[in-house]
Amino acid sequence: MPISAGAALPEANFTIMNETGPSELKSSEFFSGKKVVLFAVPGAFTPTCHNNHLPGFIENADALKAKGVDDIAVVSVNDVFVMDAWKSAVNCDNKISFLADGSGNFTKSIGMELDLTERGLGLRSLRYAMIVDDGKVTTIKVDEVPSNASESSAEAILAAL
Repeated sequence: MPISAGAALPEANFTIMNETGPSELKSSEFFSGKKVVLFAVPGAFTPTCHNNHLPGFIENADALKAKGVDDIAVVSVNDVFVMDAWKSAVNCDNKISFLADGSGNFTKSIGMELDLTERGLGLRSLRYAMIVDDGKVTTIKVDEVPSNASESSAEAILAAL
């Protein structure tokens, strides 16, 4: 069952890239004590994710932070090397944290998995965006059609804050 507003995020591990290489980051460490906008994409570098979804959050990062958001993060069922390459390719000046969920454990734990095996992509994430306040989901918006990035857009999240 998909996670909903009012629920606490489960404990999970993400992988991030730092100066010394891949590093584990616990969800409780990342979300504790702050307001975070977390958005998920089916895949780094895929057309809708790369051209439509991510750019809106980069462009609206300052507006989101002006409304009390401490951090903005994108998560995808991709490995840390792909997520790091995507971060470098978009040159977002560290406005966005890139969280790798390589095996989809976080995605599965919140019920947001999407099976794209028939398209050769395997397990992925639904496209969604949520506002998380001290580890608790306060708002969640899911795009029913993964190629659509309107419900989970930065503009939709700004309107919800």
